[in-house]
Amino acid sequence: MVNALSSILKEAAKLPKSEQEALAAIIREELLDEERWSDAFSRSQPQLERLARSVQKEKQAGTIRRMKA
Repeated sequence: MVNALSSILKEAAKLPKSEQEALAAIIREELLDEERWSDAFSRSQPQLERLARSVQKEKQAGTIRRMKA
């Protein structure tokens, strides 16, 4: 385990049980959220590749205009 994580878990172990459970729920939700994002990005790769090819074709054709800031 990474030292920083180990240190944080030792500190968390000093908290009252209800706070430990709340912290665990937050961490669990963050991990699940990260998994959902990772899954969504992996499933979207074909669409992103098609979009990138489309933009490259438009750029080569000279049909893309630079946006003004």
